[in-house]
Amino acid sequence: MGAGASADLSKDQLKEKYADVKHRLYPQQQAAVEALFESSENAAEILECVNTHLNDAEVPNMDFETKPDFTDKHISLMSKHLTPELFTQLKAAGATSKGYTISRAIQTGVMTPHLGVGITAGDEESWALFKDIYYPIIKGWHQFDPETQSHTSDLDASKLTMTDEQVAMFNEFVVSTRIRAARNVSGYALPAGTDDEDRKKVREVLCGAFEKFEGELAGKFYDLGTLSDEDRNMLLSSGFLFQIPKTTNLLWHAGAAKNWPTDRGIFHNESKTALCWVNEEDHCRIISMEDGGNVKSVFTRFAQISEALKTAAEANGTKLMYCDKLGFLGTCPSNLGTGLRASVMIKLPKFNETEESRQVLEQVCDKFDLQPRGSAGEHSAAVEDKFDVSNKQRIGFTEVQLVQKMIDGVTQVISFEKAMAAGEKDLAAVKGEIS
Repeated sequence: MGAGASADLSKDQLKEKYADVKHRLYPQQQAAVEALFESSENAAEILECVNTHLNDAEVPNMDFETKPDFTDKHISLMSKHLTPELFTQLKAAGATSKGYTISRAIQTGVMTPHLGVGITAGDEESWALFKDIYYPIIKGWHQFDPETQSHTSDLDASKLTMTDEQVAMFNEFVVSTRIRAARNVSGYALPAGTDDEDRKKVREVLCGAFEKFEGELAGKFYDLGTLSDEDRNMLLSSGFLFQIPKTTNLLWHAGAAKNWPTDRGIFHNESKTALCWVNEEDHCRIISMEDGGNVKSVFTRFAQISEALKTAAEANGTKLMYCDKLGFLGTCPSNLGTGLRASVMIKLPKFNETEESRQVLEQVCDKFDLQPRGSAGEHSAAVEDKFDVSNKQRIGFTEVQLVQKMIDGVTQVISFEKAMAAGEKDLAAVKGEIS
């Protein structure tokens, strides 16, 4: 129930703690907790009741009669753009053929106020049926207007260019390279709107694709529900195993954690340079990775996996979710278009010396449309001076263009790092060059 909550607290103190998390419970859950506050003096019993409801992945499917009230804690683009009139219009639009409604789409943003996007799609049809709320959110998140712009895809790795100087820089500074993106199979509900039948069928389609992977891509699928302790520990220690979504993230209140871990799993090849997550946030999260800075090699493998999944879907009588305006479709508006994140783990000791230098790194990255993170992800520290630096944009550019922008932007970051290490520039000079 949050920091400091324990069975040693008085009922009044527990009520104060409960007030901080009440917004994360559904009306029927709130009623059960508050009835217990009235009938019981047992703090441990009350605490257990609250925590049980908070951690129950079988969240209900909401059906709001009117636009929910938002508080000053709601910061999402959904809460910004959803007016009472628009909600009424979208509610009147009804449901998709899979039964997904506007209430279910906004449910995660209502129940999780801190989210930046605050809305999900439950299937392919959602993007058209509820476009009047999705489009302003897409525009706000990506600075891409689906009403006037279209998306194009290009997975031709031969178009990537790196000079000999860039290759030398990446070999010296880059620890590892990773490219990932979401892919979803048309005709089946997305994880936020799925049921057990569709989830199982998606797994079958994808596992059928994995069985056809050959050469370097050939590998093994690990079912989360039947993992041995040995395999689980191996995947955990390697950092490959995804866990049940946290109660505070996008997926939990979207309903994507229901019946966990049934029909979820991970595929990887023998060298662990090709991975696919099945039925987590999207049907399939493709990940191509390897040690070092050979970006072209990583992107080539990524394109091979993507093409193999496309071929498998078509062989099954379907296709991958894609439309000309929005590109590859998925659960969250933040991952539309290419859905691609190309990143390098890079050693930047000079940029990691002080809080000011780390802020300057953020400014440099922003200048070149990059996003820096700590070595363990967003809001984490750069352990051993290692930063994760990736492209910021997802839509409005092809995959090749985004990877090339990452290469060229990281080259600039490395150039500044080398200049500071050689005493040729200080932070003030770096700031001056990017201002």
